[in-house]
Amino acid sequence: MFLHTIDEEVSLKLASLEDAEELFQLTDTSRNHLREWLPWLDHSKTLEDTKAFIQNGRKGFAENKSLTTLVIYHGKIVGTAGFNEVDHTNKIVKIGYWLGKDHTGKGIMTRVARALTEYAINDLHMNRVEIRVADGNQRSSAIPKRLGFQKEGRIREAEWLYDDYVDHVIYSVLASEWEGKKEIK
Repeated sequence: MFLHTIDEEVSLKLASLEDAEELFQLTDTSRNHLREWLPWLDHSKTLEDTKAFIQNGRKGFAENKSLTTLVIYHGKIVGTAGFNEVDHTNKIVKIGYWLGKDHTGKGIMTRVARALTEYAINDLHMNRVEIRVADGNQRSSAIPKRLGFQKEGRIREAEWLYDDYVDHVIYSVLASEWEGKKEIK
């Protein structure tokens, strides 16, 4: 089981099927908010879809290919975050995240992304941490900027978002750069 306490308010935990109902309710009540930037909402319409998501996340964790955690804030599930991909050969992880509509603007995801970066570099001994953000998603882009990640460039038409392609902007930090940046708020 993966459980990581970030501070007195925020922690991360590997989801279990017992979390499915609460995660589904958060997703469902945040659907319009999340739909602007996340392409998977049409594939997550039922409690069974959420259970499949949890099982898939646990499988990826067991196979050491990904890490999908629940973001816990004051004891409640407020989103998900983790490593969408773990590349052990090249020592690269790609962080992905989302928060429910009522939980943004509190600094939660900045703390989560910082903790995931620390974990990737210090515990997993990764060399590179990436965050890819849909072009135009200012709130999500603010997180890697705040943490001192470098903007590297753009992948054109990287993702189909319901009715159009969106570009992705790539941000990264290297292990050799992180030591001096981890105190950035």
